Amino acid sequence: MAALVETQHLTKRYGDRTAVDDLNLTLEEGEIFGLLGPNGAGKTTTILMLLGLTEPTSGTATVAGLDPQRDALKIKRIVSYLPENVGFYDDMSALANLRYTAELNRIPRKEAEELIEEALTEVGLTERAYDKVGTYSRGMRQRLAIADTLIKRPRLAFLDEPTLALDPDGVNQILELILKLRRERHMTILLSSHLLEQVQRICDRIGIFVKGKLVALGGIEELGVQLSSSDGRVVEIGAEPLSDDLIEALRNVRGVKAVERSQKLLLVKSETELRPELAQAVAKAGSRLLHLRLQTVGLEQIYFRYFREN
Repeated sequence: MAALVETQHLTKRYGDRTAVDDLNLTLEEGEIFGLLGPNGAGKTTTILMLLGLTEPTSGTATVAGLDPQRDALKIKRIVSYLPENVGFYDDMSALANLRYTAELNRIPRKEAEELIEEALTEVGLTERAYDKVGTYSRGMRQRLAIADTLIKRPRLAFLDEPTLALDPDGVNQILELILKLRRERHMTILLSSHLLEQVQRICDRIGIFVKGKLVALGGIEELGVQLSSSDGRVVEIGAEPLSDDLIEALRNVRGVKAVERSQKLLLVKSETELRPELAQAVAKAGSRLLHLRLQTVGLEQIYFRYFREN
């Protein structure tokens, strides 16, 4: 995959307040990236700088090789943005609202009609296309907002809190739709959110934002391993039998700090990677290895650990 978005030391200050602090970030083509952090962490400011809608105080950014400050119009042709609060004309139909978006993007009428029909089908609103948007539920409005972002067939979409205030069924529909867009349209998506469970469900990688700083970056499993490693590694071993000889053999492996029995498992604590040595010790002790895995932590633990530290 090629880098579609790249920032280097990107910084935005408002007077004495730093909204985004020395951001170095790369988004790969075709991935769903979760920008995770509390309200006011700098997520929306980052998106606005990438769109060329606000000027950075220092640092640089590129989107598809383009400079958002110099090439904002070119970027807007290939990038769509779904803001946290989407504005539609409530007294107009969904179809009329999308036609207006197409006109603003200077899409020829015939082509626009095809794109609108395709977008409404994608989000499941074809049968309500002629209804006024003022009659739509919150979930329907969010699906219409995604249809609005699809009109120009973007390579990249910035989705800012797309599931905010939705009921569980509405959340599931939006998340499934995002996955479908990546799968069928090969879109790259940056999802800005403070909702951990939703980010964990669909994102390939996450960046944790706290007070304008990117304090953690990577896949959830990768971050979990890093966090576990910082506190000492714990390897979970399932074997038969869990004999005293096995426990003693594991304790004798160089680098092992402790071996604890937990129900039908053994937990082996160390500071370094010892899984190959532990597997050999199980075999030498005459036990049958059932499984051996490194314990990691979930996104909630990862997030709050980094949040507390920063």
